[in-house]
Amino acid sequence: MSPWPEDFAGRLDEHTVDSELLRGNPLGDPHRRPLWVYTPPGYDDEPGRRYPAVYMLLGFTGRLEAWSRAPTAYRRPVPVAVDELFARGAAPPMIMVFVDAWTAYGGSQYVDSAGTGRYHSYLCEEIVPWVDARYRTLAARDHRAIAGKSSGGLGAMVTSMLRPDLFGAFATHSGDALSEAQYIPHFLWAARHLRAYGGDIFSWWDDFRSRVAFTKEEDMRLLEILGVSACFSPGADGTPLLPFDPVTGALRPRIWERWLEWDPVRMAPAHAEALRSMRAIWIDAGIRDEWFLDLGALAFRDAVEQAGVPQENVFFELFDGGHHAVEYRQPQAVAWLAHRLAAG
Repeated sequence: MSPWPEDFAGRLDEHTVDSELLRGNPLGDPHRRPLWVYTPPGYDDEPGRRYPAVYMLLGFTGRLEAWSRAPTAYRRPVPVAVDELFARGAAPPMIMVFVDAWTAYGGSQYVDSAGTGRYHSYLCEEIVPWVDARYRTLAARDHRAIAGKSSGGLGAMVTSMLRPDLFGAFATHSGDALSEAQYIPHFLWAARHLRAYGGDIFSWWDDFRSRVAFTKEEDMRLLEILGVSACFSPGADGTPLLPFDPVTGALRPRIWERWLEWDPVRMAPAHAEALRSMRAIWIDAGIRDEWFLDLGALAFRDAVEQAGVPQENVFFELFDGGHHAVEYRQPQAVAWLAHRLAAG
């Protein structure tokens, strides 16, 4: 049975992409990846028309199937809510591309890493050209955006700064930023959790895989730390290196510095020109975010301003909420991006 309502006005095509860049990745994850492409109402009726595109990124542990269901009862899935906007003419139509970047550790952070694989390159060098070759996109950076929540928001920020030749706008919802606020409190909790595993996160990992997942208090926190360590601080052989002492929680400065290199707040000064080139930047977060990403949003907003991005190109809001069940924010951002990318 289709997860989409009978009055779904657009079309959502489900594809499988055979990735050469992910073939033989360190975790043995599939190199054949699902990819969903949404075309708006009227796409098939106007064969000569081309459309802006927005690439949608999921958060940590997110699977592509999550887009077909609402995170909370009585709420609409993001594709359904956006489809309704386009159907009633509330926003210029866009193509939406839903990207899979799942790994065995829960996510790739959308970066290239010896611990997980080349997910940044997969997105930029394989998926974007694949979509442009098969759909009637406006295949230029001024008409291409990237958007995501949580780790997906990190992916949107980082990818836009690294590849302004491909992306001319982005939206970050509760995106990972200001690493000391986001992570250090969780490192201290993790050290306490790891006492039960002799201070060995791989002992926890073995236990986690031997039972029903997420049945212990520590599961999500330790999975996130292990997964992000694989992305940001792999050893020479790809083994994740923790940025803190698992017994005391004290930071390991050299490894922690590798995490900070991926903090969008710290990346912004070196990529000021890329940020200034953005036609639109959407930043939001909930005021009670459990990872303090409201502080990250404020810090990144300030970094964007210091980079010289014109205020009229930035939307910023702290809303009443936490980190979860905030996907209703995404259709609002897609509509705003659609207006900005359709102009000119």
